Amino acid sequence: MYSYKDIAIVILNWNGKSLLEQCLPSVVNYSNNAQIYVADNASTDDSIAFIKTNYPNITIIKNSKNLGFAEGYNLALASVKEPLFCLLNNDAEVTPQWLEPILDLYNTQENLAIVQPKILDYNKRDTFEYAGAAGGFIDKYGYPYCRGRIFNHIEKDTGQYDDVKEILWASGACFFIKSSVYKKLGGFDNSFFAHMEEIDLCWRAFNQNFKIVYAGYSTVYHIGGATLSNQNPKKTYLNFRNSLYALTKNTDKNLFGRLFVRLILDGIAGLRFLLQLKISHFFSILKAHFSFYSKFPRLLKQRRGLIQRAGYYKISSIVWSYFILKKTQF
Repeated sequence: MYSYKDIAIVILNWNGKSLLEQCLPSVVNYSNNAQIYVADNASTDDSIAFIKTNYPNITIIKNSKNLGFAEGYNLALASVKEPLFCLLNNDAEVTPQWLEPILDLYNTQENLAIVQPKILDYNKRDTFEYAGAAGGFIDKYGYPYCRGRIFNHIEKDTGQYDDVKEILWASGACFFIKSSVYKKLGGFDNSFFAHMEEIDLCWRAFNQNFKIVYAGYSTVYHIGGATLSNQNPKKTYLNFRNSLYALTKNTDKNLFGRLFVRLILDGIAGLRFLLQLKISHFFSILKAHFSFYSKFPRLLKQRRGLIQRAGYYKISSIVWSYFILKKTQF
């Protein structure tokens, strides 16, 4: 049976002193006897001094440089001994009793590996937050979406997702994972750097028959876009590139056919950016594809060393459902 002291809450930070000031008090106040760590990606602000002065009981793990989300967590978690990891963004505020439903699930559900709480918008507290909402899924072609958020359509929280449901991926804004599973999967893929690495990790977990669950009775408020906003072309680049990485590694069959469809759909997305005069985002998609093609041999080699499993998608094309059929809920 797991208890609070078995949980390691690990917050990755890079120049986030103001976010820590804003959100860290809730983590300290509402996390009972869980162990709290801040993994710092070589911040140049006063983050570390702030923690040492105000929260001397928090363990600081110092990375030598900004390694991004993926490698930053991989390096930090190598030194964490608790059996349950909670990966929590530095721009996330937690709530009273947020850990209780998580522990209940781990103590009652067999083969449970990963759990995501409900993620609401810090600034619009009755609305789901873009990054994760009420649990993540992907379509046949690797496009991610969530209950509560499809593309830029975001639902208000009216209790419609106050449930426990098996999902495909949990948001990197906040998710829990057994340390044994994290290690078996080899952690995040460092080549992702940031964005969608959690989808790749969860997809690999699904392919190895681990269970991933959304817990609607645990709530976290996420500011979102604190490092890179949705309007940043670099985020567009990372999202498109890393989505192709994950699809290549993990889709169960007909890889080249699915990549061909992705090429067409990503091309349409690029044209849409052009029509919106978002020229930098158009070039970000082009750059993402060229980067993907250059890494394709390495990705194929990775694919051959991984397990692929059918049944990862519920909807064939979320692009078709949303843009053509005008469906805004799943």
